[in-house]
Amino acid sequence: MSLTTAFFSRPSLLFGAAILLRLALLFYGRWQDANSPMKYTDIDYLVFTDASRFISQGQSPYDRATYRYTPLLAWLLYPTTLTHSALAIPASVWFDFGKVLFAAGDIVTGWLILRLLVEKQGMGVERAGKFTSLWLLNPMVANISTRGSSEGLLAVIVVAILWAVLLGRLRLAGVLLGLGVHFKIYPFIYAASVWWWLGDGAKRVRIGKKGLVEWVGAVLTKERRALALDSLVTFMVLNSVMFYFYGVPFFEHSYRYHLTRIDHRHNFSVYNTVLYLNSAKAANSGFQIESLAFIPQMFLSVLVLPYFLAKKDLASTMLAQTFAFVTFNKVCTSQYFLWYMVFLPFYLPSSSLLRKPRLGVFALVLWSLGQAIWLQQGYQLEFLGRSTFVPGLWLASIFFFAVNCWILGIIVSDVASLPSPPAGKKIE
Repeated sequence: MSLTTAFFSRPSLLFGAAILLRLALLFYGRWQDANSPMKYTDIDYLVFTDASRFISQGQSPYDRATYRYTPLLAWLLYPTTLTHSALAIPASVWFDFGKVLFAAGDIVTGWLILRLLVEKQGMGVERAGKFTSLWLLNPMVANISTRGSSEGLLAVIVVAILWAVLLGRLRLAGVLLGLGVHFKIYPFIYAASVWWWLGDGAKRVRIGKKGLVEWVGAVLTKERRALALDSLVTFMVLNSVMFYFYGVPFFEHSYRYHLTRIDHRHNFSVYNTVLYLNSAKAANSGFQIESLAFIPQMFLSVLVLPYFLAKKDLASTMLAQTFAFVTFNKVCTSQYFLWYMVFLPFYLPSSSLLRKPRLGVFALVLWSLGQAIWLQQGYQLEFLGRSTFVPGLWLASIFFFAVNCWILGIIVSDVASLPSPPAGKKIE
């Protein structure tokens, strides 16, 4: 047995390596923060921990400027506020509690991925381990979580939704969906794919005098009703609790801000330059084209892709949805890439990107090159003080957008070409 085979055949080795990778990055991050003017810790993590400190003082997390998240996140990071050696642990170590929590989220996500690949896709442990390593041993994933980005927690919730649905635990899936949308708005798109995956009984009912009632009944199946009700109740309960404690600022910063967000910094989006140009104009100075960005985004990720692809393969459809959502979003940062990377272990095994290695390598090179070109222009802007918005960043954003549209086309084509599952009840 080769070392590679032994490594991937034993989950304990794979997960041990993933944990060691994150521990190494955590220790390196502490060193870099102490010795370099360029800090390892993400600025967002400082916002999170400041918000937690405000909560520990009986104030609102929104007293911290630029905190645009659910108070639940600040509550989870409460241990970072400990300023004394609680449990014989120095305060500087408590400060890293959130990073450890986010990194642990990566590990739990990997465990769920491995389980689904083995139990639902019928893979052997070794092959499943190789695909799981695309998440667990991905340096980009490990770097983002150990720098203090909360995407690791979101990944757990999203993959747990998939896990619960595929195992037929729809009440749990509904609760997780409501939690996910409360935590960060975008997981609402998965409601559409799960909805269509759950059945197509309506197609077998003709609409007539009595058929309309039967058709409605066929659409609103027991499973769909449970999913919708549980997700809605969870979402509303969480929002009600947060509103009770923090009032209007909760809705303003957690939801409204993201719906109207204009951010032209660190933004890979094709709308980046337009946002920059409009940021210099007076508010309400006229029609702004980026306000229409949600139309192609929602059309693809909520309507078209779930309807036509969900019955083929749920996980791959969720990948296509997320890829479309991120590609067409008016704000796109590196953390957003993790939103769809988490689904790659489910999609790649049957994808043309693996069946045709040259195509896969070419797609990876173009995707990486698109980021590199943009980052080179961004470096000149941020660190050298050169105005590269036009034409540099503008052309780089267009190129990266075109590459992502091409890759999205490959994903959609692959999922659409999958054989339809046998007719019958999916819930086990």
